[in-house]
Order: sequence, then structure tokens, then C-alpha cells
Amino acid sequence: MASKSDRKGDRTESTVEKQRSIQREQDARDQARKSSQPKGSAKGGEKSDAGPQAVQAGAREQPQKMPAQHLDKPGREADLQLQPRFLAPDYEGSNKLRDKVALITGADSGIGRAVAVLFAREGADVAVLYLDEHEDAAETRRCVEAEGRRCLLIAGDVKDAAFCRQAVERTVQEFGKLDVLVNNAGFQEHAYDLEEITEERFDETFRTNIYGYFHMTKAALPHLKRGASIINTGSVTGLEGSPRLLDYSSTKGAIHAFTKALAANLSKRGIRVNAVAPGPVWTPLNPADSPPDKIERFGEHTDMKRPAQPEELSPAYVFLAAPVCSGYITGIVLPVTGSVGAI
Repeated sequence: MASKSDRKGDRTESTVEKQRSIQREQDARDQARKSSQPKGSAKGGEKSDAGPQAVQAGAREQPQKMPAQHLDKPGREADLQLQPRFLAPDYEGSNKLRDKVALITGADSGIGRAVAVLFAREGADVAVLYLDEHEDAAETRRCVEAEGRRCLLIAGDVKDAAFCRQAVERTVQEFGKLDVLVNNAGFQEHAYDLEEITEERFDETFRTNIYGYFHMTKAALPHLKRGASIINTGSVTGLEGSPRLLDYSSTKGAIHAFTKALAANLSKRGIRVNAVAPGPVWTPLNPADSPPDKIERFGEHTDMKRPAQPEELSPAYVFLAAPVCSGYITGIVLPVTGSVGAI
């Protein structure tokens, strides 16, 4: 009889293979579409120049042009030619989350990793949930521990309600409590037409992005006390829509609505619920979706004329997690999009 860990491993491998199968099908469509275009033609008004000058308004200058790279799903940060910036060296902690415990899904890389590092810098112990990106997760743990805090790694699929319950129980057993839940894990694959989105793909996107948030929140709630915080990762695509991310945009809009409804539901219990809606951010998610020529110009459409780095998003999560900063804020969707007028 297979053990629980064996069955969990089988489910994780099945999810990875399903996501890669969806990716391969879309890659084949993209290649066929590209081959049918006349040489030198540009689709959708794309330009062939070097691109506009990026706006630099943060603590340090950030990269503008991304490498033309395509990753296999789920995408590993260790494989990126340009490593995302997540350490936020100019950010100084001040114990805003002293001795709190946070659980972050999709924290092996990208925004989740950057949030884990800053939470640790602010004094929190962190449970890192991820699918199967073990090398990335180990690097996240190294960085959290370098901040002087404890880190627990838990691999599994947030589509599985039983795994979510087990992950919360392990976190509470390890650290004794749970104060902050960050729902961040997600699946994304572009499509040019609605007809390209199969029911299997639609189901994978919704079950990861919405069911995963639902399962994790339901598992965490019995352990969250007054003053606790839930933070959901939404998206600018959920605010504005995206013609190439029909199913993904729909899930992000649903996350925003879920955030507001849950905030109203839990306010009487003193639990705050908010969301961050990022614009384009340099993480493995997009190179594991779009073709290389798109990735090379990733983020140029924003007013900042570049994508954000994860360290430019993570302080927003600290702000929403810390009662000393946002004790009177619940039910908001905070846009960090690099553009004016996202809401």
C-alpha cells in the first residue's frame, strides 16, 4: 500500500506533467502562428526598436530589458538567465512582524520568495509552500535563515484540500501558531483565442488560482486569531482584463471579489483580508508562459516602461501583514502596477 508521502508525490508529478502538457500544446500553436506570418511583420502593433527608456523611481536602478528565454513549467528561478531581485538590500527591518508566523504559498521563487525574506527581516518565522521546485525552495530557506528566522519547507499541490490541511497542521506543529496567510501560488498559460482554452486547461487554472486560495484559507482559519492577516495575490489582469489571459484574468478577478467578501465576513473576528494586485513582475511565471520574443519586451507597456522586480512588491505585503501599519485596513485590492489608473 502506498504511503501518504508517495501519494502526495504522485499528485505533484501529475500536476507538473499536466501543466507542461498544456504549455506544449500552446507552444505548438504559437510556433504555427509565427510560421504563417510574413517575414518582418509585427502582430498587434509590436515594435522592433530597442524600446522606450525605463522609469527608475525606487531605491536602486532596476533592469529594463529581459532575456529572451522560455522555461518549462512550473518554472524554476534558478534557471532564469537574469536572476530576479528579491533581497531588497535598502529595506531595513524594524520588527513589524516580531515573533509572528507566516505561511506563504508559491514562496519558492518570485514574489513569494521576496515576501518570505522581508517577513523574516521583520521578525517572522516562515512556512514556504511550493509544488516541486526543490532547488528554488532551498534557496528561499537559506535566505530566510540568513535573516535569523526559522523556515519550514512543504512541497505539494494547493489544488488538494487534504494537502492544504496537512500543510497548515505542520506549520502549527512546527511553530506553535499561525498569524499570517499569504495565498500566492498560481498557474498561467496564454491563449490567443477562447477556442484554444480546453476545459482541462480552464479547470487547472481555476483549481490552482481560486480553489487553492479557498482550500488554504479554510484550513488556516481555525488557527487565526484576532489581529491575524490574510493576503491574496491578485493581478492587474483581474482589474483590467487581458485579451491573452482569459482564464487567468478571470481567476484574478474572482480573487479580488473573494478578498472583499471574505474581509466583510471575517471583520467581526478581527481578521483582516486584503490583496495585492501586481502588474508585470520578473518571476519564473511569465517566462514559463510567453514565447521568448514576448519576454524580451516584458513590461514595456507600463508607464514605468519596465517590469517590476519582486523586491518592489514585497514591502506591500509587509504593510498589509503588519497590524502596526494596516490595523484599520481590510477588504482592499492594492495595485502595484507601474501604471496610472489601474483601478
